[in-house]
Parts: sequence; C-alpha cells; structure tokens
Amino acid sequence: MEPLSDQFNNDQLMKDFKSVVADVEALLKATADTGGDKLAEVRARAEASLDAVKATIGDTQESVLAKTKEVAKATDDYVQENPWRSIGLAACVGLVIGLLISRR
Repeated sequence: MEPLSDQFNNDQLMKDFKSVVADVEALLKATADTGGDKLAEVRARAEASLDAVKATIGDTQESVLAKTKEVAKATDDYVQENPWRSIGLAACVGLVIGLLISRR
C-alpha cells in the first residue's frame, strides 16, 4: 500500500494531465483549418500522443480507484474486528484535534 502523500501527488498529477490534455485538444481544434503537410504531420503525431496519454490516465484512475477500495475494505474489516480499539483511537484523535483547536 502506498503512503497517503503519494496518493495526493497522484491526484494532483491526474488533474495536471487532464489539464494538459484539454489544452492540447483545444490547440488541435484551433489549428485544424491551417494547411501544410508539415503541420498535418505534427498534428497527427500530437493526436497519437494525446490518445496514448488518455489511455495512461484511464489506467492510472482505475489503479487509484482499486487501491482506494482495497484500503476502505481493510479499514472496514479492522473496525469490525476491533470496535473498541477503533472507538478509542477515534476518541484520542478527536481529543488531540480539540486540544490543537483550543490553543488558537
């Protein structure tokens, strides 16, 4: 299981990729009427690269979703097996957060 900070980095990376993909799509649409053999070749390569990036993004999303479901299932199993420990841990976390908030 990867650390939570890595998952947030993955989420930000996914947002960045989606933004780049949207920008490239807009650029390709804007230059669609522009002529020239060289530009058509570059546009074709960009579209191929864009399709590859979209596939990678889809695979990464599926992977993150599967890991999230796995962690949720493991957490649920732990809470079901150890209800009093879970209650105690939640109470301790709540106490710490309460103390931190009251210091302000």
